[in-house]
Amino acid sequence: MPKKVEDLEQVLIMEKTEGRNKTLIVEFILLGFGDVGELQPLLFLVFLVIYLVTVAGNILIIALVVTDPHLQNPMYFLLVNLAFLETCYSSTVLPRLLASFLTGDRTISVQDCLTQLFFFGVLSCMENLLLTAMSYDRYLAICHPLHYATLMNGRVCCQLVTGSWVFSFVNCTIVNVFLWQLTFCDSKVINHFFCDFSPVLKLSCDDTPTLQLVAFIGAVIGSLVPCLLTLASYICIITVILQIRSSTERKKAFSTCSSHLIVVTFYYGMVFTVYVVPTANTPNVLHKILSVFYTILSPMINPFIYCLRNREVNECLRKAILKVATISIRHNIESVRF
Repeated sequence: MPKKVEDLEQVLIMEKTEGRNKTLIVEFILLGFGDVGELQPLLFLVFLVIYLVTVAGNILIIALVVTDPHLQNPMYFLLVNLAFLETCYSSTVLPRLLASFLTGDRTISVQDCLTQLFFFGVLSCMENLLLTAMSYDRYLAICHPLHYATLMNGRVCCQLVTGSWVFSFVNCTIVNVFLWQLTFCDSKVINHFFCDFSPVLKLSCDDTPTLQLVAFIGAVIGSLVPCLLTLASYICIITVILQIRSSTERKKAFSTCSSHLIVVTFYYGMVFTVYVVPTANTPNVLHKILSVFYTILSPMINPFIYCLRNREVNECLRKAILKVATISIRHNIESVRF
């Protein structure tokens, strides 16, 4: 099996020149970021730090919300679910990428590839729906504050989260039923750092119009509709905020949703750039870099956005740090005494 990226690319060129290779494929080769050579240890270290920071940051968000009574409300309940989701989201891509940097082994079985694609699809769909639920929560809090406690209580939050998970699994399961029936015999090289839908579909030697139609319908329902609902919520929110006469009250109202608005803008901006903007003339390297932003960097950045721009989370974090510091000082003093 060829080890160097140049050899892999040569295999890909030969396969395209000679026509379809009818030998059934049982494993793929993830080309990743190409032949990085001496940069491989550095990239491993960079992505390892990103992964550890992502997991630690999101676990910190969960711990703060769970332990602080002041954060026991629907907005932070949804935030905890988002933090848990982001941890799982990173874990579908980064561990496999880190392993390839560490060992140099770029191969992945067809089953493992389709499994990664399934969970990536579920978590992507879930994130779309959860961001929509969070925008709906902010819409009710700002546009209908008198009815907020009634319309957005604990039971409604649990229903929104549970319904989102169920829909995401069902939606992606339907697509994967068709995917698992495919045979792959065109090429084994995936020019990406993870198993995404389009690169995998290109390697199939079967006709896929039905699968593409099912995937398109699933993407519209699981991605486009949530995006439009989120956009509609923020149009209503901004309209109401602009009607507030007091600048202080306007600033206060906007601060309650600014963190989420930044997260939504960054996430959908990257997703639409990668999947919606025509990519025929886009270099593969640029496409991969843009994919890194929403699959790897976004889950890491989101906890910082919520901690730095959210006054309540910031205050709880400050109290937690002071509490830990106080306990540590007391422990040191007691150790000195005895």
